[in-house]
Amino acid sequence: QVSLVESGGALVQPGASLRLSCVVSGSIFQIYSMGWYRQAPGKQRELVATITGGGSTSYSEAVKGRFTISRDNARNIVYLLMNDLKDEDTAVYYCNKNTGPWAWGRGTQVTVSL
Repeated sequence: QVSLVESGGALVQPGASLRLSCVVSGSIFQIYSMGWYRQAPGKQRELVATITGGGSTSYSEAVKGRFTISRDNARNIVYLLMNDLKDEDTAVYYCNKNTGPWAWGRGTQVTVSL
């Protein structure tokens, strides 16, 4: 059974940076495209960043230029570096593979507020 454990969320002020981590266990991690998703209160979960097994990346328009997704295939970890955080980035952040997602983890809360 695959386990996803996200961490690194915090309460920060606008303009701050955070790095989220997601440890994936129980699967052949490196063959899958992975994504970071977020869900704000009252909204649907949305995909914000994707990284293929080979390291190609893509981003939603909302985060392009501010967020960077990366992965460490040897350690089964996906990262999300978030710079210049804005109030609208407040959400619970999750990682998962892009197609046929595994069971979701608990996520990690990011709150951007003065």
